[in-house]
Amino acid sequence: MAKNKTAIVSGSSQADLGKLILRVTLGGLILLHGIAKLKGGVGFIEGMLSARGLPAAIAYLVYVGEVLAPVLLIIGMWTRVAALIVLGNMLVAVALVHMGDLGRLNQTGGWAIELQAMFIAAAAALLLLGAGRYSVGGSGGKWN
Repeated sequence: MAKNKTAIVSGSSQADLGKLILRVTLGGLILLHGIAKLKGGVGFIEGMLSARGLPAAIAYLVYVGEVLAPVLLIIGMWTRVAALIVLGNMLVAVALVHMGDLGRLNQTGGWAIELQAMFIAAAAALLLLGAGRYSVGGSGGKWN
């Protein structure tokens, strides 16, 4: 019986460590895109939105999706909300920039939007899994 309890505790620690790795990796990689937008601005996105008849001001929401949400993911606070924001941000990015690539392969045979797909999948996983105990928000609460 004691052996089973040890296995359960060990498995839980591994699951929480896996969530930490997923959070920090997704948050860190998306944050790099946000830092680039902080340095270079969102003019490119404003142009794409305007070309589709959408308000250019929506482009500033990219700072929420690529700066604020990734920081929340990294520290593990409001993780499910942050993951939902990243997921939405990535779906908008695919819709604005990558729709023509959905059915294409890249030069090495991979899917042309495999990076975006991995970001979407990781955000969806964190939305379902939550932060885990190695986080500021802890494993309790419906938003973590």
